[in-house]
Amino acid sequence: MGDATQQETFQSLFDEFQSSHPDITLNANGIAAGDWATFGNTVSTRIAGGERVDVISVATEGQRLLASKGLFEPLDSYIDRDSDETQEFYDQVAPNLKKWIDTYGSPDGSTYFVPGGYNTVVMYLNREVFDAAGVELPETDWTWDEFRSIAETVKEETGAFMTTAGAAFPFGEILPWLFTNAASTLSEDWATATFDSPEAIEAAEFVKALVDDELVPQPGGEFDGATQFQRGSLATLTGGRYTLPDVRRLEMVDKTKIVNFPHNAGPGTPVGWDGWATFQASENKEAAWTFLKWMMSVEASTYYAEQGGTNVPARQDVASSEAFLKNAPEGTELIATGIEFGTPVPSPDKQAQVDAEVTKGWEAAILGNKPADEALFAANEAMQELL
Repeated sequence: MGDATQQETFQSLFDEFQSSHPDITLNANGIAAGDWATFGNTVSTRIAGGERVDVISVATEGQRLLASKGLFEPLDSYIDRDSDETQEFYDQVAPNLKKWIDTYGSPDGSTYFVPGGYNTVVMYLNREVFDAAGVELPETDWTWDEFRSIAETVKEETGAFMTTAGAAFPFGEILPWLFTNAASTLSEDWATATFDSPEAIEAAEFVKALVDDELVPQPGGEFDGATQFQRGSLATLTGGRYTLPDVRRLEMVDKTKIVNFPHNAGPGTPVGWDGWATFQASENKEAAWTFLKWMMSVEASTYYAEQGGTNVPARQDVASSEAFLKNAPEGTELIATGIEFGTPVPSPDKQAQVDAEVTKGWEAAILGNKPADEALFAANEAMQELL
């Protein structure tokens, strides 16, 4: 999973491991998959076909699904055996991240994943567009009403759109609106669909009004957000740490400020994380564990952050260090601190199918193909049948 830029950064990290551990041979393979269900099925098929893999990185959306297949080696005995090295790492992992990996990354209470990093969603503000519109940049937090008011001024004074709106990427395009209005797609245990709550409907109607009033471009078109952000035709980009490579590529670091996603009921953001696991069928378990322990180190975490890693390091000491904050916009620390008030991205076993219903319902609501309450109610019914 991941684009070419991410693959290049990972390869750089692996090369760094190889240089310090020349006795261990490491061959990295990326899997081209559009979603975690496809990724999980591909991995399962390869393992069933006899392919031997030692280590795997899996994001939130695929952790419980893959762990439930019984493919992974429990890591508890390794962690306890090498506690002199592992405890220092776990002391640096955010409490919420440790809790969520235990809760959502295991079907039986065993530890299958070493946390790698995480992402939250923030807003990247274009200083030049705000200046041209005569609007002050928010400090850290702002409300939906303030966001809407600024959007109207930006449109009137500069002609620029405020942000983009869509449905194809629920993590960045749908969940932030829900989580900042005390809503979600699923209950906390991911067993009940909640996409038709009054708060969720209110969120969809708010975004639909942005579309109707042309404060955002028409969803589903060919609008290139990053390019238009650089050209001054877009005031904000929504994203996480994964957005930074575009901001750097477009030489917009000094022209950008990061603030939290605007809220209505209260601050909120989706949180997704990745974890590293080893396979039961691995014939190189100790070498695999050596790699996982190296990934826990300050050395590895710092190197990945400096190379442009697209997530927040699991280690809080590195996430607050110069290695993470340099060559990044003012406010970058908010991508890390969002984990304190964020909500795990809902990831049930049939996550891909559930997400398809979420996308379909949200798109119908914000495009006005159906009234928001009808669109989200229909999606909610379909989601519940999948759970």
